[in-house]
Amino acid sequence: MRRTDREVKEFDEIVAIMKKCDVCRIALNHDGYPYILPLNFGMAVNGKSIELYFHGAMEGMKYDLMQKDNRASFEMDCGHRLVTDTEHGNCTMEYESVIGKGRMEVLSQEEAEKALSILMEHYHQEAFPFNHAIIPQTKVFKLVVEHVTGKARKKFLHNTSHGR
Repeated sequence: MRRTDREVKEFDEIVAIMKKCDVCRIALNHDGYPYILPLNFGMAVNGKSIELYFHGAMEGMKYDLMQKDNRASFEMDCGHRLVTDTEHGNCTMEYESVIGKGRMEVLSQEEAEKALSILMEHYHQEAFPFNHAIIPQTKVFKLVVEHVTGKARKKFLHNTSHGR
């Protein structure tokens, strides 16, 4: 990482950033080009290992690509805030981000229910009673994270700032 002053080094801090994010972008290999998908996700952390869970339709290009090459990269970001310094005529963007890589696996129907519960927990404070009849019509897959890094930019200027 070129900007080591922005590197998030602590594993727990990286996980905390991931918990704040609501979209995970995965990149799969498509004939030498990245095939990028923005996906909703759930996350399970066990010690220093992370698994990201996703769901989708029963068929599609992502599954064909995963079958050919299950390696994937991922990215997620949050905490965006434009900070402007009108006195000096410049601006910057605050953010927190995580990137990493790992291997994709399609889950069995037996594993899907637990994975979908983990996914739902990411978006709901309480346990959400989702319709279990959808499980046979939903493909569930995960990314077993092999490497992850975090980065954050926080610049607090006292002039005009605009947030999103």
